[in-house]
Amino acid sequence: MSSEVDLRSQRAVMSQREETEDIKSHEGNSKWLNAYYDPMASLYTLSQCMTLSDINADGDSKLVIADLGTGTAQMKLKVYKGTSLMSENTLIDLPTGVVTFYMDITEPRTPGICGGVPAIAVASGPYMYIYKNLKPYFKFTLPSMEINPVESDLWSQVRDDKIDVMVLREMLDGMRAEGTNLTVRSLKFCQLAQEDLELFANIHKHSPLKRQTVITCLNTMKKSMADDDAISCLVLGTESQQVYILDPEAFTVLTTMTLPSVPVFLSVSGLYDVEFRLVVACRNGNIYTLRRGAKTAKNCIELNSQPVGLERMGKNIVVGCMDETLQCYTSKGKKLWLVKLPGSVTTMEVVDNKSKGFRAVLVALSNCEVHMYKDKYLVNSIKTQDIVTGLKYGRFGREDGTLIMTTKGGGLIVKILKRTAQFEEKDPSAGPPAAQNIKLNVPKKTKLFVDQTMRERENAVTMHRMFQHDLYRLRLNTARSYVKALENSLNPISTNPAEPLKLSAQVQGIGPSFKLTVNLQNTSLNNPSMNLLITFQYDDKLYAVQKTHISVPMLVPGLNYAYETFVECLSDKGISDTIKVFILKQGRSVPIITAVIAMPVSETMVVV
Repeated sequence: MSSEVDLRSQRAVMSQREETEDIKSHEGNSKWLNAYYDPMASLYTLSQCMTLSDINADGDSKLVIADLGTGTAQMKLKVYKGTSLMSENTLIDLPTGVVTFYMDITEPRTPGICGGVPAIAVASGPYMYIYKNLKPYFKFTLPSMEINPVESDLWSQVRDDKIDVMVLREMLDGMRAEGTNLTVRSLKFCQLAQEDLELFANIHKHSPLKRQTVITCLNTMKKSMADDDAISCLVLGTESQQVYILDPEAFTVLTTMTLPSVPVFLSVSGLYDVEFRLVVACRNGNIYTLRRGAKTAKNCIELNSQPVGLERMGKNIVVGCMDETLQCYTSKGKKLWLVKLPGSVTTMEVVDNKSKGFRAVLVALSNCEVHMYKDKYLVNSIKTQDIVTGLKYGRFGREDGTLIMTTKGGGLIVKILKRTAQFEEKDPSAGPPAAQNIKLNVPKKTKLFVDQTMRERENAVTMHRMFQHDLYRLRLNTARSYVKALENSLNPISTNPAEPLKLSAQVQGIGPSFKLTVNLQNTSLNNPSMNLLITFQYDDKLYAVQKTHISVPMLVPGLNYAYETFVECLSDKGISDTIKVFILKQGRSVPIITAVIAMPVSETMVVV
């Protein structure tokens, strides 16, 4: 038994080594240095709950992670210095976002001074927890929402024993069915079993009724300056379809904006005191834009599927959707491009390499790969050991180009971008080259072009009538020529169904003697052709034909018959003419078919 266990363990180790070697040999991984990999790190988090910041102001950036734990327990705020755990704080509720920001303008940024280091903001439920020097500093609570007066009156009657718990539950179920927004207490009460209603009501009926929302997304916005260590405001998206902008010093609500749906992703640009723009992806599958001074959203972008990631690339919006696509839109909502992905999108992150002026989007997929896109072109692909659920790119420790990845199984991967890495924009899909997307340098409109455009605009009706007149005349001349050809039998193929013949002729020789060969074929299926005659029309002063007429025997269908005669050129002036070949039938004056042969110019007669 022990030998079988040892054999299985050896096979497992060998398979793991082979998988690691395959990942290292992957072409896209050659541009990254494998700094660290711990599959047993037990970090269960998302990109929104990860950030990199110099929280001690010592030039050494730390990794701040809000660990989701099991979803109901063991939620913690963890800080990593390098690959070792530096600090750990317990969170009461499930975190939805983590950011770092400067609260004041204390100079210099000195370690140990409370005002000189950035603060950590953790969104959890209806609260915003602020940490300074890795210690609890402040707790902000979202403003309470208005309670439905009917719901408040029902709980008041229960407190005064005017109605029993069964009537309360029936009334609350009716309100929820009508779409009324109830408090958390009422929603929990409606979910309880009948025997637990009385106990729940006795515990909570004397407490004041509150209705609070929860934070769904979190970001920061520079207040008055765009410096890296400038004061930043907190931007919150809530379940009540509202966006709050908080003052970083007093933690009061500076601006409240309303959205048509619940926000799930926030992208911020600009300064609060000057001009700013918020791009918000909502739960209804739409993207909205909020500007300074606006209370409601504008410029709606309707997606075909639910968004799972949103990033800003300059003035464009890049969004990953659940239908395995990566799409790009302008700020006004015009779609620029769409890329079909080989797997479902799990998370997204922006790569901003300022030293090389390179910006791209990282997209983690469900097939254990991370793709890097520059515009719509795939420039790099990273193979990982597990599905990546969290991405963060930036300065970690003292290295600028560091990529932090957390996996579905709780692993932690750290990669460093090589300083010699070069990314080429190549389109792997079939289609036009990348140069086609470059706009042409179209010259300015000249005065002649403008005058011609004005003339066409003023005389559009007259020009169209002239065009139609010329078109009808061309059609008429074509029809007349066709009828004339049919009447005179000028076609090399017979149009008479009784005599279906095909005629071709060729001339051999350089002159003054030529050999003229006439090929005749009966194209019918069963009926032979009889009593036919071949004759020629030519200028007798220029040419002399040896056989002026040739009798044609019966033509069997499908066979090709060749008839030859010699033509002598009588002129030595180097001129030529045409010879017409007629196929006649006895008793008819009109030829069945006609061929016109353009004779070549005869060479000068050589006298020996």
